[in-house]
Amino acid sequence: MGHRFSRRSLLKAAGVSAAGMGIVGRVLGAAGPQVPTAPGGARKRTLRVAHLTDIHVQPELHAGEGMERALQHAMELKPDLLVYGGDQIMDALTANLDRVKTQADLFMKVHKANVKIPTHYCFGNHDVWGWGARDKFKGEALFGKRFSMDLWGYDKPYHSFDSGGWHFVILDSIQPKEGNGYTGGLDEEQYQWLSDDLDKTAKSTPVMVVSHIPIAAICTLIGNNPFKDGAFSVSAGSMHADAHKLKELFYKHRNVKLCASGHIHLGDRVEYLGVTYVCNGAVSGGWWLGSNQEFAPAYAVIDLFDDGTFDHRLIEYGWTAKP
Repeated sequence: MGHRFSRRSLLKAAGVSAAGMGIVGRVLGAAGPQVPTAPGGARKRTLRVAHLTDIHVQPELHAGEGMERALQHAMELKPDLLVYGGDQIMDALTANLDRVKTQADLFMKVHKANVKIPTHYCFGNHDVWGWGARDKFKGEALFGKRFSMDLWGYDKPYHSFDSGGWHFVILDSIQPKEGNGYTGGLDEEQYQWLSDDLDKTAKSTPVMVVSHIPIAAICTLIGNNPFKDGAFSVSAGSMHADAHKLKELFYKHRNVKLCASGHIHLGDRVEYLGVTYVCNGAVSGGWWLGSNQEFAPAYAVIDLFDDGTFDHRLIEYGWTAKP
């Protein structure tokens, strides 16, 4: 993930003073501005975003304590906005409703105790109730995405908004798979909504897109798929099946600058046709059992600037597994 940074350089890069902060952690990588700052003036940061994905909170393994540690660490960097990247709870795909509620109650309790800034939620596959056991749960009032939509106050599992001179698109990349399970991508209704939303956004307004499943990520190959029978194979559960279609849409709308995701529990950065795609590890690391491969529990901080550039850092927050 690039260069290692000292605690002092982390604080300097994050724009905070070392005095009195007490932050312990390390930055795994930094993505600099995507395009040069406009001549004749210094760029100005308009927004700091904390992106916490794949928390997988549960009563076991001290996960609530770990979530609290990650949030407190992130809040010390004084973000203006928090985006949860999906898989907020350990699992709703196959769990009964009481178990889902137990996890969700813990998540909301820890969130409310530690977060006082605007917050947005992206849906992960583990936030969808019952899709892993449809025959058992289908027909229940809160089946599917309804449970989490009600929990987070959404009418739809995708939305957009403006903040700090940027336009944000929060996608729902979890689509039903025949039988049980899910696949990555957008259905036709959401794709048309996205196309219309980008059409309505001024070309001068930079856009950040958030999805749970990566639209494009090298870690889906190196981390999760072995080289077998002369080729790599990436399933639609690991990366958007409609990546080509979205790539073409983003190429039409050149103000799409950054796409952030999670899901893989690994971190990477891919630049393709003017768009930077970042996969931001996992707050839970290896599902609260330590690191996932070489990636320890971490979250991302993204600084957005008035000229459409950004800085991106993946930050370990110093959590040690407590089995």
